[in-house]
Amino acid sequence: MTRIRSILKQIRRVSILPLLCIAHFNGMAQVKPTKPQLNLDFEKVKNGRPIGWGITSNSQYAGQLDSGIVQHGKYSVSLTHLDGEGGFGNIGITIPYSYPGKKITLSGYLKTENVSDGFAGLWMRIDPKVAFDNMNKQQIKGTQDWTKYEITLDLDPTKTKAIVFGGILIGKGKMWIDNLNIQIDGKDIATLEPIAPARIPAEEDHEFDQGSNIGTFELDQNKQKALKDLGLIWGFLKYYHPQIAAGNYNWDYALFRVLPKILAAHNQQQRDQVLTAWIRSLGTYDTQIDTQEEHREIKLRPDLSWISSSGFSATLQLELQKVRKAKRNGSNYYIELASGIGNPVINNENPYAGMDMKDPGYRILSLYRYWNLIQYYFPYKEQIRKDWKTVLDEFIPKMVAADNTKAYTLTTLELIGNIHDTHANIWSKNKIIDEFRGERIAACYADFIQDKAVITGFHDKERGNIAGLKVGDILTSINGKPIESIVAEQLKYYPASNLPTQRRDIANNLLRSNDSTLQLTIQDGKKVYNRSVPTYPMDKMPLYSKYRNTDTCFKMLDRDIAYFNNGNAKRNYLSDLVEHVKNTKGLIIDCRNYPSEFIVHDVCSYLLPRATTFTKITVGDISTPGLFYTLVDQKTGNTNPDYYKGKVVILVNEITQSSAEFHAMAYSTHPNAQVIGSTTAAADGNVSPFFLPGGIRTMFSGIGIYYPNGDDTQRVGVKLDVDVSPTIDGIKAGKDEVLEKAIALIRQP
Repeated sequence: MTRIRSILKQIRRVSILPLLCIAHFNGMAQVKPTKPQLNLDFEKVKNGRPIGWGITSNSQYAGQLDSGIVQHGKYSVSLTHLDGEGGFGNIGITIPYSYPGKKITLSGYLKTENVSDGFAGLWMRIDPKVAFDNMNKQQIKGTQDWTKYEITLDLDPTKTKAIVFGGILIGKGKMWIDNLNIQIDGKDIATLEPIAPARIPAEEDHEFDQGSNIGTFELDQNKQKALKDLGLIWGFLKYYHPQIAAGNYNWDYALFRVLPKILAAHNQQQRDQVLTAWIRSLGTYDTQIDTQEEHREIKLRPDLSWISSSGFSATLQLELQKVRKAKRNGSNYYIELASGIGNPVINNENPYAGMDMKDPGYRILSLYRYWNLIQYYFPYKEQIRKDWKTVLDEFIPKMVAADNTKAYTLTTLELIGNIHDTHANIWSKNKIIDEFRGERIAACYADFIQDKAVITGFHDKERGNIAGLKVGDILTSINGKPIESIVAEQLKYYPASNLPTQRRDIANNLLRSNDSTLQLTIQDGKKVYNRSVPTYPMDKMPLYSKYRNTDTCFKMLDRDIAYFNNGNAKRNYLSDLVEHVKNTKGLIIDCRNYPSEFIVHDVCSYLLPRATTFTKITVGDISTPGLFYTLVDQKTGNTNPDYYKGKVVILVNEITQSSAEFHAMAYSTHPNAQVIGSTTAAADGNVSPFFLPGGIRTMFSGIGIYYPNGDDTQRVGVKLDVDVSPTIDGIKAGKDEVLEKAIALIRQP
């Protein structure tokens, strides 16, 4: 829920994925593993790079060989922060095997220079999700000379498929890494023989690597029903059938084998016969009697009513009910729950990044993959507020018709929008989306103020002045199209939890274009005029400057009113701030941002008189997919007679999202707190990322966050005590009207 936690999750599950995938898809085919040449001292070099290593090199971080600063030999590797906030750079290598032994230790030397806003460290991960450490707890910061560090993890040869390790820099500064060593139970890894990972049938099936072999077809009423039935059953089997959970089938390719038979069936009877035979062919399993879940507070139960309401034959229904009662052991090849958190970790889903999405089989697979993940593992499915099965019905013809990459990508984006989750979108750079929204942008930006699109600032003030625009100008049309029409057309392509957040995101892209100019109609008071505004390449504009917290995290607004910016506060600042704040009349906590660190419990230990429940959290269940239950209520604060006695006013708006909402909920439990502002982004909880065919990366909120009394936060947002929003006149005058209201509330007797 925090930026750092999000970064760490990316490191665990995404950032090293290309390295791991190389090992996974090539290494799994090897019967007799050969000892890897690990180049742990970086002395083996080709084309200026250490052989075998993957090193971050992008606009934020640069990794490179260094021959001037070394701990041993001729070379070390350095990682340097270049620009931006909240990122990380890493160096990594994958061993696509396991080894005999119980403990594995990675050691090595690190040197740091001005590391801040994060830490430096070694990292090691035992896949799939056996163990992980990146020295987060040691918090190596600042400047220090070469120092030896080590990580030790449990090694389970029966589960381990790969060992991934290296060095990492989170935040700013520079680090060097050199002279690594790996030992297993005290023995150098070079002296040990690797163990080939156990063969998993799902990973041995490559029949459809080049395409699904599903040709184009006309979608009539019979085929529409056939595809809906298959989508329901395919996903149900994926998460409920023990043989599939064990990894005994490549379930994507199983779809491509049965799909032609389903499309060829002339009626429901023939389809049911095909589906019944298919289920019986999957193998045997034990069943169990339905158990009561009285020991858990159930929030959401599986929706399996379709088994009996879809018009299936009695024989097919019986087979499906048997699978429903199958004895499951709480593990599944395709999904697990994150340890200690509970959000889904979606495994072994091939992104098919190079697949031509003109292939109808892969488009159908994409719809089924997404729809069933939401069906069984989205904690807020009931907040969708319509029968999710109708969405499957709606998007079957859309996906069948989306016979090119652009149409497929936009249809997928529209599908994602149906879950109404601000965490859910097409993330990472996507060329189709960039071209669709425009690869150029004007020098100014807009926000929706009082339901109008209003110029509120400039990416580049000098270029903005050249365009003749000023803060407070109202946009009424772009290229002759009214703003209201643009919004109405674009809403389906902007997934978010609520309308204010959709409009937030639309506003960010209103002034994008593929043309060199935009024709704007502008209203300034009673005056209306047209203006031709130049656009510039997106990469030439500081697009996120409006969200950066450049102000200090703390200041006194008056002698008795303190202001605390939650967006750029650091944990190590807090003890000093307490002395400045404790005798003030009021404390304003600005959550119109995203926290730079997860400081909620640190702040609440000062704010609250006692441990206080501030949220309920719900999680899913691998043994009963579609079931969600409540964990122990979450508390914050502790016994503190010297807690803050003044008024606390928390500021929120549509930028307050996820971790910021979580922080605001906790702060609002102060005995004299008020939350003021406008509707928040209404998407809380740790995210679960995954890929869809075509290399589309998306995610959804993976755990449910509720108020202690069970009230919703998803789609609703943080509860407001006072609703106050900026006005156009206030924007023109340069006022922060929400902050002014907070000061007025504190001044009230």
